[in-house]
Amino acid sequence: MNSELVDIVRQHCVELSPRPTDVAPELNPLPGIKAVLFDIYGTLLISAAGDITLQSGTSSNDAFQTALIVCGVSANVAESVSVELLHATIEQHKRVARQHGSESPEVDIVNVWRDVLQQISDAADLPPEQLDGVNASRLATAYEVRTNPVWPMPDIGPCLADLRNRGLLLGVVSNAQEMTPQLFPALLNSSLEELGFAPELQFYSYKFKESKPGRRMFDAAVIALKTRGILPAETLFIGNDMLNDVWAAARSGFRTVLFAGDSRSLRQRSDRLECQTSPPDAVITALSQLSECLGPQTL
Repeated sequence: MNSELVDIVRQHCVELSPRPTDVAPELNPLPGIKAVLFDIYGTLLISAAGDITLQSGTSSNDAFQTALIVCGVSANVAESVSVELLHATIEQHKRVARQHGSESPEVDIVNVWRDVLQQISDAADLPPEQLDGVNASRLATAYEVRTNPVWPMPDIGPCLADLRNRGLLLGVVSNAQEMTPQLFPALLNSSLEELGFAPELQFYSYKFKESKPGRRMFDAAVIALKTRGILPAETLFIGNDMLNDVWAAARSGFRTVLFAGDSRSLRQRSDRLECQTSPPDAVITALSQLSECLGPQTL
């Protein structure tokens, strides 16, 4: 746990409630499940932006400049640049990832912020040591909490407790960055490991240089589960996006559940042929409904 990043999240957290959708649950039976993998933003956590802001395009020039200032950049230097510098740097890093064969290029946002700081230093002709004390991880988190507040989804605690009691293996496959795992101790006072998520089943897009719906994280999950004797058909993936979660997980052989519990983050993608031909195995509008799909616990 990175206590500094946890503190930043706690200082800026705002209680959120999910916004209803017009989707009806489809609580179909899901027998034979041995592992459950979750998306994070919009599924385990309510996201004001609907996703990590790097993916959704949400931005704020005020947040950009404020994050720079609170992390140690002088106000006059911070106010001389705009959030467009961040956007342009993200796109440049994505171009590099694409050149390395990424199906859906992703960046490491901490490296992006390091690059942004170097560009600011060069443009302002600052002494090399002037920005040495600015921590890029802290800066990335300071910006994210200002542009994308998050809060635990209702019933997350009882849902995870039920899955643990069933003896199911838990994991995450998420478009996420370095600060993402810190959201759980910040908001739930428990790390992902303490909540029951296996360390070897935590897959974050920034580490793979590819985001969903790309295959890299799902392929890695298939391999990791195989070492535990679990097949894709015995694994359930739960997410709020028909393309990034349901279709992408299904093409790797996983069974799928669409989480349609918050209109901010629900992505039905009805215009995409892939989504039209790859329906989820079940649809839930609250995490508490997952238990009904899995059926009664066996002793």
